[in-house]
Amino acid sequence: MALCLCSPAFPSLGDWNLAIANLIFHPMNILDELQWRGLLADCTDIPELTKRVSPGPITLYCGFDPTADSLHVGNLVPLLALRRFQLLGHSPIALAGGATGSIGDPSGKTQERQLLTREILASNIARVKEQLRRLLDFDTKANPARLLDNATWTAPVSFLDFLRDIGKHFSVNQMVAKESVRARMEDREVGISYTEFSYMLLQAFDFYVLCRDYNCELQIGGSDQWGNITAGLDLTRKKLGRAVYGLTLPLITNADGTKFGKTEAGAVWLDAARTSVYKFYQYWIRTDDRDVIRYLKYFTFLSPEEIAALEKQHSENPGARVAHKALAKAVTDLVHGSNATTEAMRASDILFGGELSGISETTFNEIVGEVPTKEIARAHLDGPGQPLVELLVHGGLCSSKGQARKDIEGGGVYLNNIREANFQRAVIAKDLLFAKHLLLRKGKKNYVILTAK
Repeated sequence: MALCLCSPAFPSLGDWNLAIANLIFHPMNILDELQWRGLLADCTDIPELTKRVSPGPITLYCGFDPTADSLHVGNLVPLLALRRFQLLGHSPIALAGGATGSIGDPSGKTQERQLLTREILASNIARVKEQLRRLLDFDTKANPARLLDNATWTAPVSFLDFLRDIGKHFSVNQMVAKESVRARMEDREVGISYTEFSYMLLQAFDFYVLCRDYNCELQIGGSDQWGNITAGLDLTRKKLGRAVYGLTLPLITNADGTKFGKTEAGAVWLDAARTSVYKFYQYWIRTDDRDVIRYLKYFTFLSPEEIAALEKQHSENPGARVAHKALAKAVTDLVHGSNATTEAMRASDILFGGELSGISETTFNEIVGEVPTKEIARAHLDGPGQPLVELLVHGGLCSSKGQARKDIEGGGVYLNNIREANFQRAVIAKDLLFAKHLLLRKGKKNYVILTAK
């Protein structure tokens, strides 16, 4: 039974049509495209899968456990892979783990997950499905995406029936040999509970049910899911006698060895309430030069020709950051929509001297945490106000009032991104942005925000 996903219109329809046009004029087998983009880590049988997808569409699925009320950027690679399949006429299923999420997947984990209540899982699924609407098309009549919850078919099955009908098809020896299980068993301090040890059976059960009821023939996931995927293939073949396939995508790591999708503040979420659109945009803008072309392939639907052109510009003038801007815009458009991206770009431009008129307070507030901030007494701005030279010293941009005067006369000082050449300039309450802030800049990159209290 599918969860209802009714939306008035697909938010990225223009981008979707552009992507379709690119595919029409640049036809590419889905496996060839994944290979070109560096997104094909492993496959159970590439020649046979190629034969299967070439003449007609295939139904495929990717699962995600709703352990949080938002997806994060690490979820984008497999979910965008579903979209790539859909653009080429295939039928994607996004599978929410209402059942598996209550257990916890040991794959890639050194500690056991905290168990979540059914109420929390249901709430998380409801929140996440709103984000999926931007990543997949649930409304097209040709090959609409589906969102399913594996609790639908798992919850009604009794423990004894599951052991008799599913468990008997698994060898404990083979399960122990799986990397996700073996690694945890070798850690004597942590180990693995019977609960997480059973996770593999539940995921295998999903593939079997999806093949039986939805004609699903392909499961995709991160490379850490290989053991779970192959377990599902074995069960489906034994129970249904059908040819099914598994495909894994690489786990993304940054060129400097840090974990992709992590910042000092934690994970980069797709929910704007957890990671603001501005910070989301900034995450992509700050991509390491060594990663930017690779990430254009992973996370955008730009054509090979477009990415090649960006790679050339990046190679010739990396300081212009043309490729970084294209990456940040494309991904932010996809996740948050073009209007939100425009606001994020405006906020980003503020720190490069961008125009402040018409900027919203919400957008301006996004940059407050990006630069040093100091308080000033609001009373000092009443009447004749406070000399700009004193504010420059107070804000730490100048070492003395004499130095501040020289910097102003030299044309290197800006008040609210407007150059100020009068060293006798007094700042008054009317100069406050949103009746709260003053943005001072010296040179190109030295900023301070003074907040009136």
